[in-house]
Amino acid sequence: MSRIWAGTDCGKTHHHCLVMDAEGGTLLSRRVANDEPELLKLLDDVLDLAGGDQVTWALDMTGGEPALLIALLVNHDQELLYVPGIAVNRATDSYRGAGKTDARDARVIADQARMRRDLEPIRPGDDATVELRLLTDRRIDLVGERTRTINRLRSLLNGMFPALERAVDIGGSTGPLILLSGYQTPAVIRRTGTRRLATWLRNRRVRNAEVLAAKAVEAAERQHTAVVGEQAIAKMVHTLAKEVMALNEKITETDKLIEGQFREHELAEVILSVPGVGAILGAEFLVGIGGSLDAFPTPDRLAAFAGVAPAPRDSGQVSGNLRRPQRYHRRQQRVFYTSALISIRCDPNSRRFYDRKRAEGKRHIQAVMALARRRVNVFWALIRDRRCYQVTPPPTPHAA
Repeated sequence: MSRIWAGTDCGKTHHHCLVMDAEGGTLLSRRVANDEPELLKLLDDVLDLAGGDQVTWALDMTGGEPALLIALLVNHDQELLYVPGIAVNRATDSYRGAGKTDARDARVIADQARMRRDLEPIRPGDDATVELRLLTDRRIDLVGERTRTINRLRSLLNGMFPALERAVDIGGSTGPLILLSGYQTPAVIRRTGTRRLATWLRNRRVRNAEVLAAKAVEAAERQHTAVVGEQAIAKMVHTLAKEVMALNEKITETDKLIEGQFREHELAEVILSVPGVGAILGAEFLVGIGGSLDAFPTPDRLAAFAGVAPAPRDSGQVSGNLRRPQRYHRRQQRVFYTSALISIRCDPNSRRFYDRKRAEGKRHIQAVMALARRRVNVFWALIRDRRCYQVTPPPTPHAA
């Protein structure tokens, strides 16, 4: 026996670990509590089974519930592989048994780790990267909650006062939200009038208060009919407007924390020098790569990970058919695509590349994606050399 594989189906309170030998035979199958003494006992038993040979641990999660298990394995210098949940689900159908159990999933995880050679290792980041991950995850949750609340607010306002919903941009600035926190119905806005409404908005530091007040009163003049349940809807509009403003404040506070933590990282100056990248996108990028490029020896690996490198999808007599890959890190793709989109407006090098791709007949999205792929090479090279981006590349030294 030269190596054994320990597949672990991770859960909140318990994990199920199945140990497999090189021939696929089961050496151990155990359900263990997510508790340090239990996990240490499992580790000791697996190492005893290995008898000094190598042990490869495979998990279907890289953080969250199995964080304690991962920390213990890293502290004991164990090899860890990540088997994505979608890979486990797709492979399960090829194994015997119709029911879904933790033991069966653990067997699939161990067997996939035994047979496959394309699995990524689990590399826990440092404390700074972990903190950035927590903050960026928190920001994504807050932004999602704000989007849902704004959509609900628009729906209610469109049912009660559609002219005002069309006249103001609820998601664009805080002015319309402040307006809705005090005035919701057409009748109330008409009685208040443009001058008094503008004064009320100015007292709450709303920019362009006169313009917003005029739009609101004009919309109120277009509707003199009260819908059924207007008062109840108005109260809900008031509540949702307050909730959106509170979420905006939380997002602003989180952005400040992210920026402060990100700027302390050793790669922050290099990443921020790239046009189109700010603290938020830079933090997302660092979180995605685990704080370093150790897992990406070439820019091609990073491009494939970020989903900006097309994958072949040939079939039958069709060849050269390239499509977006199915497995990639969506948040990393957002980093490169969004930064590429922004850089078109602020970086002449990016603009020239984009215009050239458009002249070749590519659509807008295709040209931006091509630019995103090119920027992967730029990111990778700058981080490797620890140098900042320059609009004009440094001159190449002439050969003697």
